Amino acid sequence: MRALVMTAPSEGPDRTEVREVEAPRPGPGEVTIDVTHAGINFLDVMARRGDAGYVSAWPHTPGKEVAGTVREVGEDVSGLVVGQRVAAFTPGAGGLAEVALAPAALTVPIPDAVPSAVAAATPLMLTTALLLLTDAARFSPGETVLVHSASGGVGGAVARLVPALGGGRLIGTVGRADKVAAAKESGYDVVVSRDGDVAEAIRASGGAVDVVLDPQGTALLETDLAVTAPGGRIVLFGNAGGGQAAPLPDLQRLRAGNIAVAGFSISSLAVTAPERVARALRRLLDLIADGRLTVPVTEVGSLAEVPEIHQRLAEGRGTGKYVVRVAGS
Repeated sequence: MRALVMTAPSEGPDRTEVREVEAPRPGPGEVTIDVTHAGINFLDVMARRGDAGYVSAWPHTPGKEVAGTVREVGEDVSGLVVGQRVAAFTPGAGGLAEVALAPAALTVPIPDAVPSAVAAATPLMLTTALLLLTDAARFSPGETVLVHSASGGVGGAVARLVPALGGGRLIGTVGRADKVAAAKESGYDVVVSRDGDVAEAIRASGGAVDVVLDPQGTALLETDLAVTAPGGRIVLFGNAGGGQAAPLPDLQRLRAGNIAVAGFSISSLAVTAPERVARALRRLLDLIADGRLTVPVTEVGSLAEVPEIHQRLAEGRGTGKYVVRVAGS
């Protein structure tokens, strides 16, 4: 089979190529999937850079979310059959390939009304956004939500999910001023470029926020603390900027502000509580099938084009959600 392979850590696409590799076979509790579409994510860039915890060995095949049809079913798997159309979260990566291996517990049937390209955008990006809001941040309708990197995949997903969860006020930050328009178009009420005084701009837009969703490690934590209302929740769910995370604020400061700081990792949750991830994925696919949630995607035509998309994401030039068509590419 053909797969996208990263041969060694790199800041650019020079060590990423399409190769012929052996197709995986499922073990107990696993399935293999003939991939029609796969999601492209910033996590792939973090793996390409060699960030700690994202690659277990080189060469590495990235890809955390796929849609396709069940190819083979391993032992002790029920409820999934060969030929069934499914979406899956692939926590061990390997999704940017013609055949992907996935835990059966994280593989969910796709409703007929959901296109495969849209389904491929759901297991990581949308499921992360839903779990960030509902599980980690305990979002309630009417609250104000601040999202950093609002023009990215998770940022766009949050903008579409908040109305579906009862509505609220959305504030986003972006790394470059030329991304403001795209973030507003996706549904944000206020968008702030991070090249100025972010905290002051957020306060000027209407006061403190109830929920902060922050994928930037701890780089923006001081800003988060400055704009969070009493009783607010800050959720740190990535380290997009790379580098070593700074220490968290001391307990007295959090107690004084009545602020909670939480961490979230869908990869870790997929190991410790896969049923929660699968339940969120099913909910999202049902919302899409029922027309209550729309998910715009930018479809890339082949695996060979993915390295350029990775570089676009690495340089902050990407907007929205990218998926690649794998079957026939």
